[in-house]
Amino acid sequence: MSTVWLFDLDNTLHDASRRIFPEMREAMGAYIVRHVGVDAAEAAGLRELYSRRYGNTLLGLLRHHGVRSEHFLRETHDFAELEQWVHAHAADLAALRRLPGRKILLTNAPEFYARRVLAALKLTHVFEAVVAVEQMAMFGQLRPKPDARMFRHLLARLKLQAHRCVLVEDTLEHQKSAHALGIATVWMQRWSRGAGHPHLNRRPAYVGCRIGRLSELRPFGAGVHPTI
Repeated sequence: MSTVWLFDLDNTLHDASRRIFPEMREAMGAYIVRHVGVDAAEAAGLRELYSRRYGNTLLGLLRHHGVRSEHFLRETHDFAELEQWVHAHAADLAALRRLPGRKILLTNAPEFYARRVLAALKLTHVFEAVVAVEQMAMFGQLRPKPDARMFRHLLARLKLQAHRCVLVEDTLEHQKSAHALGIATVWMQRWSRGAGHPHLNRRPAYVGCRIGRLSELRPFGAGVHPTI
């Protein structure tokens, strides 16, 4: 059986920290000011608080302020200049196209955004499925990464065996949940920024290996070798 690669999108396939994430943070802050009714400083504090507490700003806004998820996602991810801001390395993208196995995109971003980024990267045809945040709802509630219930539901829905799957991610919390279910994990560090990952040279026990570029990925049976 072939490997099933579960790829994150932002800061895994492309450098979102370069321009896109700063634009998103600004858009989220402006959204909170408009729809929660606080000033810019308090909005920034709420965004950081909810991201830290729930792993996702949207979940905090849903729980405490009754926003509509579709409205929030549209206003904070729909940028006219998005395609111009997407930055990646051609060697990474070529390696991804050559990598054997099934490939599924698994992102906490909305589907319209994910598909625009994939198109800009010329990777649309590479992925057999896009599982975006809208598809991570269970019993009427969003359960985005790192929710273990979502991972279990995804495996069942797509009829995947955990031991045949590899999650390639930049976010450690997501890998921790996946590892607990038997999914192999790869920490993509090419686009990581030191402030977000103070121990970039350490490999947590739940991380199978660390890589600095997608060309370091190997078919699952051949092993995925860590960087030094």
